[in-house]
Amino acid sequence: MPPRRPTTKGFARSSTLLQERIRKVSEGRGFAESRLLTQWAEIVGADVAAIARPVKVGYGRGGMGATLTVLTTGAQAPMLAMQTETLRARVNAVYGYNAIARITITQTAPTGFADGQASFQHRPPKQTPRGPDPATAEEARHIAAPVGDSGLRAALEALAQNVLSRSKR
Repeated sequence: MPPRRPTTKGFARSSTLLQERIRKVSEGRGFAESRLLTQWAEIVGADVAAIARPVKVGYGRGGMGATLTVLTTGAQAPMLAMQTETLRARVNAVYGYNAIARITITQTAPTGFADGQASFQHRPPKQTPRGPDPATAEEARHIAAPVGDSGLRAALEALAQNVLSRSKR
């Protein structure tokens, strides 16, 4: 059997090049699992990731469970506080055991009051409403053209645009 030839041709994945650096930085903030930082939106869900992000994991002297500190804005803190048990269960599922015993919520940036503008990049993009297709709008105008009353004609034209655009999907 001939020896296996390398398929990478001297190249390496960027994730393998950065993995050690990411691990050291995340361990400096108490994160034994760097996935908690890098895959936050997948772990806690898009709705929670849009309003909160993990700041640090602190370990007590007794060693009986860690405390996860989560950053959020002041208006979202009560909503996040109601979801702490669900959040704790999802985070512990990443660790594989009950590593996180408590979750504390902070409403300021981790660097202090001067840098208190919290930015959450996991916010889903806003959907922009699209206008009707020009061909569909023309066809709807043609269908409603025989109606004499202008108000009724406009309502029928809007109805025809909705029906025609849904049938094209």
